[in-house]
Amino acid sequence: MKIRQKLVGKTKLKVDILGLGCAPLGGNFVDLTYEDGAKIIKAALQSGMSYFDTAAWYGFGRSERLVGDCLRHKKYVLSSKVGRILKPGAVQNPLDFGMIDPLPFHVIYDYSYDGIMRSYEDGLQRLGLDKIDILLAHDIGTFQHGADNIRHFNDLAKSGYKAMSELKEQGAVKAIGLGVNETQVCEDALNIGQWDVFLLAGRYTLLEQSPLERLFPACKKAGTSIICGGPFNSGLLVGRETWNYSKAPENLVNKTRKLANVADEFNIPLGAAALQFPQAHQIISSVIPGPRSELELLEIISWQETKIPMEFWTSLKDKNLLDIDAPTPQ
Repeated sequence: MKIRQKLVGKTKLKVDILGLGCAPLGGNFVDLTYEDGAKIIKAALQSGMSYFDTAAWYGFGRSERLVGDCLRHKKYVLSSKVGRILKPGAVQNPLDFGMIDPLPFHVIYDYSYDGIMRSYEDGLQRLGLDKIDILLAHDIGTFQHGADNIRHFNDLAKSGYKAMSELKEQGAVKAIGLGVNETQVCEDALNIGQWDVFLLAGRYTLLEQSPLERLFPACKKAGTSIICGGPFNSGLLVGRETWNYSKAPENLVNKTRKLANVADEFNIPLGAAALQFPQAHQIISSVIPGPRSELELLEIISWQETKIPMEFWTSLKDKNLLDIDAPTPQ
């Protein structure tokens, strides 16, 4: 498979337009063994993929250990995240966090200068790698923290951003940004620093195009690109019943059904349309689905190569199922 590459923001770093999200490799919402996860990464590498995304949150270190083992001595681009420090001591009910068989740690949030540096260095050691290319402040925002986000965002603004900026200036990382599930915190973050990229999960998909109105124009002005996580909206667009990591609301289930009907009319998989749609926007550097098996990865690769007629996208807009201003694949 030939994979296009695009620049990350105004940096010289290029990433694959199709990358691999490694949350499932930590056992997030899926029972996946080490061997199963290694098969996914091996198949991704064999297909020509070279961009991978992980975080301490995924299985409380499980994903990092697996990703590091599989990428060591390979040619890769890696994004990982800071803002969470892992402490010894297992959580009592890991399924409350969506984790199956995580490592025996629990999370402490810290977006301060010292917290960012600590989580960056700890991450390298769990990975067993000597570099992280893209460093992202993870899950800052009210979606994760509620009222506590005021304190966390102040920590990031007052000193955490300085730590990330220093790491970039020193050449330790090539790009910095956020890894989040909401648009508002990205808009807020543009006021406290110069960010290269926002990894935005689930907010620019066939189901949702709200960033077109304010966030994407603001990012374009700032020179900040977008990595699109969760292109399938937690699985809703590929036949599962989850959206935003929980049961999908009825209005989105109905919209997905209508999208699927149009896809059926054109004899294309809805997953292929969901995967290719965000790639059409100029501001998107990469789209990173998170397959839960080698079979799912191979299906995603086939979707990437599926030919979709322009009439399909026109039909979605005519039926008010897609924002009229949303760029579509050529």
